[in-house]
Amino acid sequence: MHKTDRIFVAGHRGMVGGAVVRTLKAAGYENIIVRTHAELDLCDPAAVRAFYASEKPDVAVICAAKVGGIGANSAGNATFLYENSLIAMNTVMGAYEAGVKRLLFLGSTCIYPRLAPQPIPETALLSSPLEKTNEGYALAKIAGLKLCEYLRRDRGVCYHSLMPTNLYGTGDNYDVVGGHVLPTMIRKFETARVNGDATVTLWGTGTPLREFLHVDDLAAACLFVLEMEDPPDLVNVGSGVEITIRGLAEKIKAATGCPAEIVWDALKPDGTPRKLCDTSLIRSLGWVPKIDLDAGLERTIAEYRSSIADGTLRK
Repeated sequence: MHKTDRIFVAGHRGMVGGAVVRTLKAAGYENIIVRTHAELDLCDPAAVRAFYASEKPDVAVICAAKVGGIGANSAGNATFLYENSLIAMNTVMGAYEAGVKRLLFLGSTCIYPRLAPQPIPETALLSSPLEKTNEGYALAKIAGLKLCEYLRRDRGVCYHSLMPTNLYGTGDNYDVVGGHVLPTMIRKFETARVNGDATVTLWGTGTPLREFLHVDDLAAACLFVLEMEDPPDLVNVGSGVEITIRGLAEKIKAATGCPAEIVWDALKPDGTPRKLCDTSLIRSLGWVPKIDLDAGLERTIAEYRSSIADGTLRK
């Protein structure tokens, strides 16, 4: 990838896309092309083809997706499958048809089986059944990464994929109904602290193990693989450190200074019991994360409070 390349970042208003744009600009890549949903509906194949034909990007980074936490996913598998499949097929195949020479497709480690070996290697893909609560999203992302793999193998283009672990950080969505676990916890504890609530209710038992990666580390990994001449087809990206959901809740409770008691609603689902990435491949290539969870939480909570104060919170 060259500094003069025209780079299309799909989903720049989301947490991941925004971080990728910031990282590219900081590295000296200035010819960055973005479109809002109102300007370009990625679910519309004709609109996507017309966009690629007119803008002629050299590189595409596909960060756009319909995302949500365990509640949103489990209640909306059909929507998550349909919309994410359209986004993946339109952006990847549209890029190929327009002659885009390089494409990076972003997914998630929820593509891996519910009971995958731990830590989860890239080779675990499609080895056993998926987690039912987010199966729709996972199937759509698998279709996208497989399309990249097939186009690279059969047509000779450098289309490849990154599968990050659970993400958090700048630009996250703090919707307590449809959001992911970490930002949802931050909002719940901050709300309880401000309101003086006696308790904070969280989903599940708190026993599942999860791994978290700051979005700025993911963006750095994206740039790292984009600047490789011959990257692997599929690469996991994670911190390599896991924590129970209960442990995460205690960390966020302490970091926010919230005195409320935690109540676990065990009638709500836990999701996959354990999900830790095997990041040995990307580490062997020379990339390592730089932001540990404590530092990342401190930064993220400060940003949350700032966004509350200035009215820019995503929720």
